Amino acid sequence: MSINVRIKLSRGMTAPEYATDGSAAVDLRAALEEGEVVTLLPGERYRFPTGVAISPERRDVVAVVAGRSGHGLKHGVTMANSIGVIDSDYRGEISVVLINHGSEPFAVRRGDRIAQMMFMPVLAAAFLPVDELDETERGAGGFGHTGVQ
Repeated sequence: MSINVRIKLSRGMTAPEYATDGSAAVDLRAALEEGEVVTLLPGERYRFPTGVAISPERRDVVAVVAGRSGHGLKHGVTMANSIGVIDSDYRGEISVVLINHGSEPFAVRRGDRIAQMMFMPVLAAAFLPVDELDETERGAGGFGHTGVQ
């Protein structure tokens, strides 16, 4: 399944691409000025521009932005909000907020891959108020209630 997505590029950036035929997401890159370096010290966060704005052809699609697993494993750098939801009607530039949970400074330069973006279908909910919900085996248990296998 595929979807057409109109894209507006700024800051001299090029369109994101899939790295392989099996890639689920495209890489988003830092759209910093040429020669600019942003160094995140441990505990610091920064909002990086990507130079990418999108317009999916359908309303029932969301762009989901996630961190790069290698940054998390090797450097302790993740997205500050875990994932980003880019609604189908948002037309502004996509930004990525990174936070350094590691113990060493982490430098980002123009063109560095900082996150990944994938497109997913969305279901709209119709909320139906009730006095009681149906019973299940699990019930209201949460936060590890089902145990560890």
